[in-house]
Amino acid sequence: MAVGGRRWAWLAVLLVGVALVLLVLVALIGTRNVLLVPVLIVLGAAVVPAAFLTFVQGRSGQWQVPGSVVTVAALLGGLIGVIAAAAIEYDTLRRLGALPAVLIGLTEETAKLVVPALILLLWRRRPRSPGDGLVIGVASGAGFAALETMGYAFTALLASSGNLGTVEQILLARGLTAAVVHPSWTGVAAGALFALAAGPSAGRWLAFAVTLLAVVALHASWDAAGSPLAYAVIALVSLGWLLWQLHRHRRPTVPTPEPGGAA
Repeated sequence: MAVGGRRWAWLAVLLVGVALVLLVLVALIGTRNVLLVPVLIVLGAAVVPAAFLTFVQGRSGQWQVPGSVVTVAALLGGLIGVIAAAAIEYDTLRRLGALPAVLIGLTEETAKLVVPALILLLWRRRPRSPGDGLVIGVASGAGFAALETMGYAFTALLASSGNLGTVEQILLARGLTAAVVHPSWTGVAAGALFALAAGPSAGRWLAFAVTLLAVVALHASWDAAGSPLAYAVIALVSLGWLLWQLHRHRRPTVPTPEPGGAA
């Protein structure tokens, strides 16, 4: 794929995904076929994380992470993260104050790093760069965001006795916020982990520890936030941090030779 095509592929993913969601919604309203409800939830939860992951891949420079690795990171990373999050009693812990929010953030962010860490150990390609970690971490976070959104949407559907308007609100709100912050947090943490693996040193150990603590702090702040403004600020900080890391670790793009040109 041409460089320009990679950079703008995310827009095609987003537009096609939104079109499919609207098509399913129109069909659901017109036919009242409840079999379309799971399709709506799955598509609505996955569109923005998929587009965001494509956006990051297209801006990582030379495309080094195979699609199979990205797919494994998204599926398994999301599953492990969601299972770990579900093991914590949210309401009970939050009644105890701010500390449980930090523990929840630490648990989820550590769980989302399990699959990137396994890929780091098992992936045979060398060398591996922080840029690879950024893409793989974003994939893991995107999978988590999509699955978590599906869970919230399904819960809202049951609690509202089948009110599709409530489901639409959940999908829209989380598509604009959670679908960005979770991939950003896991991306920067995995990038620091891959940097540490590429050249272990005291400084990189410290950088990884500080990065993970900062990500946990952002996650805890997100869980404790109670206003749209706070969510927006945290989302912008998280996205800005990821974009800065992408800029720092971007691989030079090798131009595709013209047909008939020098090899």
